[in-house]
Amino acid sequence: MEPLLHGMILAFGLILPLGVQNVFVFNQGATHNKFTNALPAIITAGVCDTILIYLAVAGVSIIVFSFEWLKILLFLVGFFFLAYMGWVMWKNTPEVNTNQEQTRFSARRQVTFAASVSLLNPHAIMDTIGVIGTSSLAYTGIDKWVFTMACIVVSWIWFFLLAISGRKIGQIDKKGTFLKRMNQVSALIIWTMAIYMGYQLYSLVN
Repeated sequence: MEPLLHGMILAFGLILPLGVQNVFVFNQGATHNKFTNALPAIITAGVCDTILIYLAVAGVSIIVFSFEWLKILLFLVGFFFLAYMGWVMWKNTPEVNTNQEQTRFSARRQVTFAASVSLLNPHAIMDTIGVIGTSSLAYTGIDKWVFTMACIVVSWIWFFLLAISGRKIGQIDKKGTFLKRMNQVSALIIWTMAIYMGYQLYSLVN
């Protein structure tokens, strides 16, 4: 029971803050006419988190981050990607009650962006390593698997809830005004993350 509760509390603590990944999944739920159209973003985010959690518990990610050049590369790629994604989110203002599907993210684009904001975000990876990876060291055997699965299940449930919440707001916001502002706020959050990542990159190379 202890590893189950521990895993659930830690997972919620990590995913509740309004990060880039959460913002993207919420937006996809809000801007698509059908909830099923947002599934590529939800599933990709869930799979990526599952991979990161498993690697953190297995200790593989700690070995990877022991290479300084790899950390620098990840921060560099993450900075440019987040800067680009912020621009895309700022420009992307779909009308929720029209059939203009071209303004929405396609399934392939959702997968690409969801995977990128999950796997190219050094801070998210480091949080997973530092919190979940380190905490898992307190358990062995079946308890470790229970702890790991609790973290993974909470992550999946959260992404579905985010998209459902976005969908409900999209249905209420008939004119799409709120969603347009939400996209712009999302872009500002993403650009802030990119600037901070650029600062971290500068610190690493100097």
